[in-house]
Amino acid sequence: MTPISRLLAALALASLSAAPLAETGDREKPINFSSDRGDLNYESKVGKLDGSVVLTQGTITIRADRLTFKQNPDNSMQVTATGNPVSFRQKRDGRDEYYEGFAQRIEYDGAKDLLELFDRALLKQGTDEIRSNYISYNAKTEVFKAEGRPDTPAAAAAGPGARVRGTFQPREGTGAPGKAGDKASPKGADAAKAPAPVALKPAGEPASK
Repeated sequence: MTPISRLLAALALASLSAAPLAETGDREKPINFSSDRGDLNYESKVGKLDGSVVLTQGTITIRADRLTFKQNPDNSMQVTATGNPVSFRQKRDGRDEYYEGFAQRIEYDGAKDLLELFDRALLKQGTDEIRSNYISYNAKTEVFKAEGRPDTPAAAAAGPGARVRGTFQPREGTGAPGKAGDKASPKGADAAKAPAPVALKPAGEPASK
């Protein structure tokens, strides 16, 4: 099998209906940033930040080692950030829940509500998650996609390889009789006491205890 054939055979694409839209009021909020160093143009609303970067707008929080951004005409942000890893967090619209993304590089276009995660990528929503070397989430279409891609040299040590991996937890209230959803059954009671799954962290980051 040729290298191209192996690459095509390893390619996976997942496209699943996701959560409600991201917080719609974020673009109406001011953009705040902090870093060790910065090169900023207040006329063009463009900035380059370096060193322990934190960028926020409304419920959006981005943490990175290096980051460039600009303010779009609609006041949303367009961001490119790198780090080990970069983290992205945003509230789901109308709900007290967040979705989170982690990767070695992210591209975020607030005008399109599009988040792209590159290399050792992880997208989390509650206890559901998906891992790959490329993940995109489009809040306008409520769809996320993942593609299996080979690890880059920077991610090879702990990258997921050319595979898409994920976990969707069972929906509440769907247990069959005699299982966790059957409160009258002793077996169901035992199942209800089963420990909750541990929330996984990005590759290279220890799980919290």
